[in-house]
Amino acid sequence: MDPATLIGMVLAFGALVTMVVMDGASITSLLIPAPMIFVLGATVAVGIASGTIKDALLAVKALPRAFKGKVSPPQAIIDQVVSLAETARRNGLLALEQEAEGVDDPFLKDALQNIADGTDAEELRIMLEDQIATQARSNRTAAKFFATMGGYAPTVGIIGTVVSLTHVLENLDSPATLGPAIASAFVATLWGLLSANFLWLPIGARLSRLSELEVERMTLLMEGILAVQAGSQPRLLGERLRAMVPAYALPQAA
Repeated sequence: MDPATLIGMVLAFGALVTMVVMDGASITSLLIPAPMIFVLGATVAVGIASGTIKDALLAVKALPRAFKGKVSPPQAIIDQVVSLAETARRNGLLALEQEAEGVDDPFLKDALQNIADGTDAEELRIMLEDQIATQARSNRTAAKFFATMGGYAPTVGIIGTVVSLTHVLENLDSPATLGPAIASAFVATLWGLLSANFLWLPIGARLSRLSELEVERMTLLMEGILAVQAGSQPRLLGERLRAMVPAYALPQAA
């Protein structure tokens, strides 16, 4: 689990609370139910309206991944592929079928099974590239849903403020209620901006980044597995795969 999103959000809201306390205000002044319900509820609603029901369901299913998404170290992938290359070199490609039984990753498992079945290298590459493209498209849909809500939220907040100020102007003959009413009106704008920049946009960006890392992982596996099928020497294969990974993502030699 990579806790970057959770840490970032806690720090962001922590900074907000710190500012409010240092200004001598009360945090409860920002937690007014009516504008919060309107902004959050309407933002989700227009997010759903901007796509399809399946898009919304896909985004909901992807939400836990934004907080619990696991980033696979490239070196671990390289070591796994090199181990498979050694097995294939020692026992032949048919031995990969047995190796596939102990693999949890569906992408790798399917690739190994196809190699053991004698699938042509070019056909296997096309199939694996299609799987990568499909996975990337699915991930982009979920990320776009949250990014879209991040775009709507500030405007929804302004709508809430305008509606509340309209009510304020209807009650100018009650000066005692003007202060709380105006404060409540601007809380809608506040939560529109907060939800966009502290929730929806970071979640969308996080899912996009995880999608990029997933595509990189699958691509690394694809190139490695195709090289195994071609009979590449394990040590040279490891060096080739490491050359595909940025230096910062690999463990540094002591």
